[in-house]
Amino acid sequence: MSGRKQFDISAALDQAMRVFWQRGYPDASLDALGSATGLGRGSLYGTFGNKETLFGKCLDRYASIYGAQYEQALAAHSGDPVRAVEAFFDVVLSRIADPSVPVGCLIAQSAAQLLTLKEENGMQVRGLLDVQRQRVRAALADSSADSRTLDELATFVVAINQSLAVLSRAGTPDAELRSVARLACTTVADTLARAASEDVGQG
Repeated sequence: MSGRKQFDISAALDQAMRVFWQRGYPDASLDALGSATGLGRGSLYGTFGNKETLFGKCLDRYASIYGAQYEQALAAHSGDPVRAVEAFFDVVLSRIADPSVPVGCLIAQSAAQLLTLKEENGMQVRGLLDVQRQRVRAALADSSADSRTLDELATFVVAINQSLAVLSRAGTPDAELRSVARLACTTVADTLARAASEDVGQG
């Protein structure tokens, strides 16, 4: 029975995550969450705690699903930071194009609504953005660029990722989103190439 209960809780959490993802935190009412999960208000509180706690669990769930995909994409091209960034954006664009999930990104949506979140949830969102930046920064590390340049590039890549999520929610066509990602990858490649050239010149 315990295995069955765990499965039900996991499925309900996925449904709640979709509500927050689609509507945003302020408009994800308890009625909407209850309808999506199949739980009454009392059961919702009993299973997950209050709305803030449930939202935090949904953020963790989202990060575990897509964070693992980002990690795999970036790590699959060790020694080739440009290809790693390209693979990262491939994952991002595949998620955006997936018709089975809401448009955009739960973390990007939550970051845009930061002022409406409880302090703990806001810190969690900022932390997840920082984890994403750290992942990208690690993938860029195998280059001759200085630390400041790599820090700036990592922040740039994360900023483009968040922008793609926002643009997708506004209905921007897939071709245009892919164009943005390509230009971002070109910027990363050009910046790293320039750094390598300067390093050779100084040597």
